[in-house]
Amino acid sequence: MTRGIGYQTQNEALTQLVNRAKGAKPIGIDEFNQRIERAQTLMKAQGIDAIYLNAGTNLEYFTGLRWYASERLVGAIIPVEGTPRLIAPAFELGSLKQAMQVPLEPLLWEEHESPIELMASTLKDTFGAKLRLGIDESTAYSFVARLEEYVPAQQLCDAKTVIAECRMHKSEAELALIQTAMDMTIAVHRATASMLKEGMSATEVRTFIDEAHRRVGASGSFFCIVLFGQATSYPHGVQHEQYLNANDWVLIDTGCKLHGYHSDITRTYAFGEATSEQREFWQYERQLQQVAFDSAHLGEPCSSVDDAVRQELARLSLKPDYQLPGVPHRTGHGIGMDLHEWPYLVGGDETPLARGMCFSNEPMLIQPEQFGVRLEDHFYMTDEGPKWFTEPSRSLDDPLNLE
Repeated sequence: MTRGIGYQTQNEALTQLVNRAKGAKPIGIDEFNQRIERAQTLMKAQGIDAIYLNAGTNLEYFTGLRWYASERLVGAIIPVEGTPRLIAPAFELGSLKQAMQVPLEPLLWEEHESPIELMASTLKDTFGAKLRLGIDESTAYSFVARLEEYVPAQQLCDAKTVIAECRMHKSEAELALIQTAMDMTIAVHRATASMLKEGMSATEVRTFIDEAHRRVGASGSFFCIVLFGQATSYPHGVQHEQYLNANDWVLIDTGCKLHGYHSDITRTYAFGEATSEQREFWQYERQLQQVAFDSAHLGEPCSSVDDAVRQELARLSLKPDYQLPGVPHRTGHGIGMDLHEWPYLVGGDETPLARGMCFSNEPMLIQPEQFGVRLEDHFYMTDEGPKWFTEPSRSLDDPLNLE
């Protein structure tokens, strides 16, 4: 049996886990204020008078207010100068005040009123008829269509040029939260591998992983993919139940959230003995992952990392582009408060690699209808180049780096 696989019970594995989230510090008020100031600096440079933040991640990122999007409009306006304003139903103000981190000037609407009309008229009163307004890219089309009844479409723009530019460069506090979340999930991976047994269902493994994430300090798994055997050739899984058999190929991809920040780690290994082809492909995958890491240079476009992976594929005599057997998707995605966020390690993304950017490194290799190998770790860019959040698997015989 591969090192670290199937040597103890579920209870024994859970008992050994400790809360790793203790002492992790959430983002503070000073940093929220710095984010707003940074956004306002970018808005001024781009000639944008205000940006609209929809309920969801972007609202939370800039203000600390965690609120869900629904049919009742809740959002915020960041003006190019001054205090952000909260747009919300009047009856929700008490709850919203309890959830606020940064003070927001309320702009309240009653149930019979149009919050979009109220927002548009308020902005026009502040900035005049030639208002230029940036819209959060998560905003529903129905909102934008209604807004265009009051603000001409040519005066609206994509706020991504402001929002993404702020969010893709992580601060030390953000990096620390992501690091802790990754540490939590790698501990869960080790515990999970240790308690695998023949006949176990994928559902049972997912249930264990959820509980294990709770033991290390998360609220549970944010997501979890568990694949056995031929199912590993499907990157995001299958719909039917699976049961673990002797010598099955295993792929587990999971993560959690800590104070709003994600982890996301994948490990692939054999539950027993691997075939010679599985060993070969596993080693190819590890080489591709290393090539991606070694190709991440400050100032070079994100696409250059994916280009390097495609070049290595050719050297290994695997299929080019997204053909199989080969790598059917991009090399990696940004990560932070969203599991997938800007920028991306993919052809066509010309964003220059810069300090504080965080990426998954997962050029998944697939032998169609047989098996897949995904080794996923993340790195972040420093002044000295890329740095791993978690150490990649050292070998197929020791995939969890236990030696």
